[in-house]
Amino acid sequence: MGRRYNRAMRPSLRTGRVSATYLILVAAVAAAVGLWLGSRTFAPSAPKLAAGVMYPSPRELPDFKLQRADGGALTKSDWHGRWTVAFFGYTNCPDVCPTTLATFKQVFLLLDSAGIADKVRFDFISVDPERDTPELLAKYVGYFDKDFVAATGSDEELTTLTRALGLIYSREPTGNGDYAVDHSASAVLIDPDAREVGLFRPPFDAKAIAADLKTLAGGG
Repeated sequence: MGRRYNRAMRPSLRTGRVSATYLILVAAVAAAVGLWLGSRTFAPSAPKLAAGVMYPSPRELPDFKLQRADGGALTKSDWHGRWTVAFFGYTNCPDVCPTTLATFKQVFLLLDSAGIADKVRFDFISVDPERDTPELLAKYVGYFDKDFVAATGSDEELTTLTRALGLIYSREPTGNGDYAVDHSASAVLIDPDAREVGLFRPPFDAKAIAADLKTLAGGG
């Protein structure tokens, strides 16, 4: 699960409301059960991964349209043709999000050294569109890697997409016009047909994730 933080960047896992915590826990339990069943029923021909967990069958995703930090649109069609690792977070996150992106930078470097960086993309999608402007997102994600994609969108679009991916996020007022954010901490794995086929769960290991992506992309 993701952690929730206010602007004071307190590293507490406590949530402001029981309802948000309950939804997060229910989603986590449901995902865990689904992954356990998937591990018992997945086809024998499925690749064996070091870090990733593959679903029993691919999940079709709805069409969506988000705003990229570079001013363009991020749509489902952009997820066609390459393997995509998508992570949902926000720039005010003091450790989970930057640590994750730093790890993905290491993964990307390993893929580049293996000559298959062009077969994989990494997308960071903000669930805090009110504060994460395109300019801020571009600067934030660009710090980790200029090839990473940054995007956000309306709550309507974000909710539709996160629910389809089996993720969850919520924002709760903390007083004085501020609010805190909860978000799932797993990164979803999208295949070249723009279908969700699995996920990577924290703690993330760069070498293990890179090995999995090499296997899936045919480079290892």
